[in-house]
Parts: sequence; C-alpha cells; structure tokens
Amino acid sequence: MNKELIINAAPSGVEIALLEDKKLVELHHESGNPNFAVGDLYLGKVKKLIPGLNAAFVDVGFEKDAFLHYTDLSPYIRSILKFTSQAITERSDFDFAKFKNEAEIIKTGKITEVLGGKPNILVQILKEPISSKGPRLSCEISLPGRFIVITPFNNIVAVSKKIHSSEERKRLQKIVEAIKPNNFGVIVRTAAEGKKTAELHEDLTTLVSTWKTIQENLRSGTPPQKILSEQTKTASILRDLLNESFNRIVINDKNIYSDTKTYIQKIAPEKQDIVSYYHNGAPIFDHFGVTRQVKASFGKTVNLDSGVYLIIEATEALHVIDVNSGYKSSSNNQEQNALASNLEAAAEIARQLRLRDLGGIIIIDFIDMKLPENKKSVYEAMEKFMTLDRAKHTILPISKFGLMQITRQRVKPEITISVAEDCPACKGTGKIGASMLIFEDIEKNLLYLLNHQHKGLTIRIHPILHSYLTKGWLKSKQWKWFFEYKKWIKLKADNNYHLTEYRFFDANDEEIKF
Repeated sequence: MNKELIINAAPSGVEIALLEDKKLVELHHESGNPNFAVGDLYLGKVKKLIPGLNAAFVDVGFEKDAFLHYTDLSPYIRSILKFTSQAITERSDFDFAKFKNEAEIIKTGKITEVLGGKPNILVQILKEPISSKGPRLSCEISLPGRFIVITPFNNIVAVSKKIHSSEERKRLQKIVEAIKPNNFGVIVRTAAEGKKTAELHEDLTTLVSTWKTIQENLRSGTPPQKILSEQTKTASILRDLLNESFNRIVINDKNIYSDTKTYIQKIAPEKQDIVSYYHNGAPIFDHFGVTRQVKASFGKTVNLDSGVYLIIEATEALHVIDVNSGYKSSSNNQEQNALASNLEAAAEIARQLRLRDLGGIIIIDFIDMKLPENKKSVYEAMEKFMTLDRAKHTILPISKFGLMQITRQRVKPEITISVAEDCPACKGTGKIGASMLIFEDIEKNLLYLLNHQHKGLTIRIHPILHSYLTKGWLKSKQWKWFFEYKKWIKLKADNNYHLTEYRFFDANDEEIKF
C-alpha cells in the first residue's frame, strides 16, 4: 500500500490529507493557534469535587472547567501531586531518577480522599473540547516517541502486542530495561520491531529530555498554565505513521516544507527524499484529487461504484449508517447480492469512520442476510478493514435484526464539512423574489438607465424570461419598450442565469452595476 501525505497551508490553518493508494482516508485540520490539543500538558487547579460522579473539575484556562474522573487519576497520583508541588517550589532542577514515589491509590477509591485539598495538579489533555463540553483530562502522563512511549512514576516495561514474535518481544524488553533511567516506565511501540539499540536509545534520550523541560516549565508555575504542547499535527502524524509504505509527502508552504524536511532527517534520514515542495499554479488539493474526494465523501449520502449507497446520520447519542443496495443486481441470488453489497459497504464504512473521525456508538444497518455464515463473513471483513484504524474501537457481530454495533474512541470533535453550495437564486436563504414582480423590476431599472442617457442597452436573462418578453412579435414587451422609449433594447437568453436573474450591459458589453 502506497501512502501519501498532502499538506495544504491556508489562511485558516493547515489541512492534512492522508491518501492510501490515491484514496482519501484521513483528513486533519490544524488551526493557526491550536489550544487544548490531545497530549498537551497543563498545570491546573482543582476547582470543584463531585462525589456523586467521583470526579473533579479542573481549571486549565478553558472557558469551561475540564473534567477529571477518578479512573483517569493514575495509580501514581500521589507521586504526581508530590512531584508537581516539589517542581513548582524547587529553585533548581532535581534528579528525577532519585525521586521517591508515594504509595499507589486503589482502583475503587474516592476522589475526595485524593484531591480533597483542591491542589495544583499536572494533567494531560485526554479529549479535546467537544460541543458544549470542556476538555477531558488524565493524570496518566505519557510522552510518545517514534519507537517508544515513556510513562513517568513507574518502572514497568511493556511491549506492543502487535509484535507477534516472542523472540523479538524478549529482545526489545531486555534492551529497554538495560537503557532506561529509574522512575520511567516504557511502552515499546510496534514501529520498534527490528530496530537497533542505538535507535531506541536516541528516542528514549529525546523523551527524557522532554520530561526535564516539563520540570523546568513547572518551576514557579501558576495555574492555569500550559506546560508542554504536543507536536504539530503534521509531526505527530509522521511520528505515528511513517513507515516503508510512505512514498510521498507534498507541501505547498516553504516554512512547513523546511520544518518537515528537518523532522524527517531527524527521525528517518532514509526517507527525507520523499518530501517535496509544491509550487504549481493549481491548488494542491485540487491537483491531487483531494477536493473532489472531500465533496464526494462528506455528504449525508455516500455513493459507491456498484450502486450501493450509504446514508450517514448523526444524533446526540449515536451515529447511524444505513446500507442500501441501490441498483446492484449482479446475481439473481438475493442472498449473494446482499453479501456482496454488505462487503463493499463494510470497506467504505471503515474508511468513513477514519475520514470523518466518528466516535462514540455507531449502529450499522446492513442489508438483511439469512445465512449465519454470511453474517460472520461481513463481521470478519469489518474487523479486517478496521485494523488500519488507529483509534481504539470494539466491533460486535451482526445481531438477529441485521445491526452491527461499533464503539470508537473519540478524542476530538468529528470532522463535518458541508458539501452543499448556496443556491445562486436565493443565496442560501431559501427564498427568491416574487416572480410576478420581476418584470416591474426590469422596467423600473430600464427606465432609470434610459433617463441617464444610456445607449445600446442589452438585458441578459433566463431563456424562459426571454421567451416571455419576445412573445407576440409586435405585441411583445420588447416592441412595447421600443414604441414607448424610442430605443431598441436587446435581449439575450443565457442558460447560466437562474429564473429570476437579469443583468444590464452597455454598448461595450460591460455590466452596469446599480
């Protein structure tokens, strides 16, 4: 599979399109001044405890206090509170490797027992603000690199389960245990498979240095205060996705191009040649077919090549996707038609979930199938298609009602793009002027122009209006104007005009503005 990253720098921010075999699968938008992005670290102040929810509201500078549940406190919350207080008050950096951790909290405890004093607290954005809700927070601090993730306040080493070789898992565990400092847990990512000790050590050193920066930024800090920003969206995508299948990164901004080139040289020098600067005349998204795919993919109805189509609707509680067979009828066997349609729809649904970044509960109403083995085939196909999705998700088998339920992690607002355009007749208002008054308006404006000595006038109008004004020859409106004003007014029909649209032009064929 070939992957391409198309990066479009616009006045409103940076748009990032991920293409897999030329097909748009992810679309990201990064505003010029992103606040409260997932992964950002803040020094917050506990404002309110809600015992009934076993949660707290924390001031991190957002217009609404952020939400922190007990289950997101981290077992090491007492160590985090101690570290935060010590880092703020210390005049100089202390050696974190010698920091003495406190006892872990129990999973079934009460938040009032831990945060009863409403202390200052180091938190990480777990979910961005969505709709009317503030950010959701976590105290389980993690700093991701390309090959590893460090988790301070523990010494646990874990290896990604996606690395299937037990020998490779043991090798990576031994390497990391040998090179990691005290008080840092490490999660070895899938991308670390086959990597040398030097590469892992370099990644680890960079992350430990980032933790030292956090210590420095905490010194004399006052909440609410941003302590560390997550990398730009472009850098985080490259960090998480860059592999051998990436064959092109195209950018239309010189500064982003330079920064990306430098970042690639740092994390994967062998891939630096895939970065190129786009400076052609056409917009970059138009040139690579992204704009067309966005228009085709973000409507309520999504049409597939075979005639199968999806209806995607969102409610406050969940998303509903209805699969319809359309005109697909490649076989006389209804069961086989349903299976083929559902398999095709499953592939597109998996793409749509990534593309729109739909989260929460998703209900899919597949075309009815009677045979259990066919339902199982669709379920297994959906699981396969969803393996490319980085968001945490759970898929349930098709129920006896033909419904499949998917839960998918939502960490930021879903992408909604309006693919409708304003009606040229009503300008998006849904209303146009009364058609019976259109001729009065034309005559009023015509008289105004004639009184101001305009000559050689031409009126361009919709063909239906043209037929009406010229109907009857000598009895027509056009001849009536000639007899009344002693001036011949040319009328030209234009199919591009809407029914009640008209424009006046002078003898030089220049439009006359009123």
